[in-house]
Amino acid sequence: MKTDGVRTTGRLAALAALGGALLPGLAAAAGAAPPDAGLERFRAIYKELVETNTTLSAGDCTLAARRMAERLKAAGYPDSDLTIFEPEGHPKEGGLIAVLHGTNPRAKAILMLAHVDVVEAKREDWSRDPFTLIEEGGYYYARGSSDMKAQAAIWVDNLIRYREEGFKPKRGIKLALTCGEETNHALNGAGWLAQHMRQAIDAEFAITEGVDGERDASGKKLALGVLAAEKVSQNYTFEVTNRGGHSSRPVADNAIYHLVRAVDRVSRYEFPVQLNDANRAYLLGMSTIVGGAKGAAMAAVAKNPADLDAVAVLDQDVNVHAMLRTTCVATLLDAGHATNALPQRARANINCRIFPGVSRETIQAALARLADDPAVAVTVREVRGPLAAATPLTPRIMGPVVAVAHELWPGVPVVAALEPGASDAQFLNPAGIPTYGITGLFTDADGGGIHGLNERIPVQSVTEGRAFLYRLVKRYANE
Repeated sequence: MKTDGVRTTGRLAALAALGGALLPGLAAAAGAAPPDAGLERFRAIYKELVETNTTLSAGDCTLAARRMAERLKAAGYPDSDLTIFEPEGHPKEGGLIAVLHGTNPRAKAILMLAHVDVVEAKREDWSRDPFTLIEEGGYYYARGSSDMKAQAAIWVDNLIRYREEGFKPKRGIKLALTCGEETNHALNGAGWLAQHMRQAIDAEFAITEGVDGERDASGKKLALGVLAAEKVSQNYTFEVTNRGGHSSRPVADNAIYHLVRAVDRVSRYEFPVQLNDANRAYLLGMSTIVGGAKGAAMAAVAKNPADLDAVAVLDQDVNVHAMLRTTCVATLLDAGHATNALPQRARANINCRIFPGVSRETIQAALARLADDPAVAVTVREVRGPLAAATPLTPRIMGPVVAVAHELWPGVPVVAALEPGASDAQFLNPAGIPTYGITGLFTDADGGGIHGLNERIPVQSVTEGRAFLYRLVKRYANE
């Protein structure tokens, strides 16, 4: 069945149907609150955005942007405040800029930034249709349900709510929905805007995706994370070329064998632990929250990153492991040209998430040493943008975050962290727009399947994140 614009499945759906059939009016009799029309509209926005395929292979970000523009137009935004942009030669990789004007012309705007493109997803691999928003067991499932169409939908919803209530912010509030964040070799919309429409997105600062809040296995909120620094995503190619030959006459000099041995050496190597203000603050902040052996290990590594016993404890947590160092992992393989021929070429893509302050060339040299084979060429596939430093988390930024977090989640601490991934902040920071990763969303310890199968996010997290970001942006806009 479908309820509230979102598909509901399983036992909860059956109970809902039974309650509706046998106990009409029970909610009203019990004094239950009426349905939140604004929340239902938000869910419809979220659903439409998720169910608009925006993968690079078959999707259309421009269509998603147009659909969000239509919703803003229906809410009363004039055409002059809505801009659909389409980079030349990329008709399906466009986006949207929308503006709610401020009352103080001297105060620069706030920019709400979100990418609407998503990672590829194959229906045959998923338990559910990846491009249908499904609510099940307290979670939303779909590709992009978490990364990052929930926040993108919240940004659109924010603008509609502010206009509905006649909110007149001192600072203008801008929205930019972009494409291309998820694919290194694709055109990046945020970078394109910074280069070609810089004035249109000019802002005192921007807010985008970042470090989510952490929950334990029971769903208890442990801490709200805020991005203090992030890694850089960089792809490298391992490539072996060979004269090949007939498969009936195998030789030891096989391109695939050279390649797999090199890739295996990468798989068994750990880059050294590195600390900066961001991950050290995370370790110190979480050590007392987590407690036990893991908490003690966090405190020990924050004090001494060479404490190998403590590092070994933390490395059991894939999220903390990734936060402590550069990581490199094989993500794509391509080899051979026929089933009955020795391969003439074998390639692997090695995706590295480079620790802040480390150069691309340093990691390339490390990979070449790991390959340890003159037959394996190690090259940089593409360079997306400059290696920009993160913007410091000043009291002006953190004060409102802490205040709103404590309003909604009393007793839940706010912790700065290093994001093992990367965001579009890497394009806006060098352009002079300080960009912060703040979501107000809480996810499970495994990350909720982001970039993997059956991506999910708790329904409660989305609802509460909507309330958090609505209040936060409003507070920033009236400073």
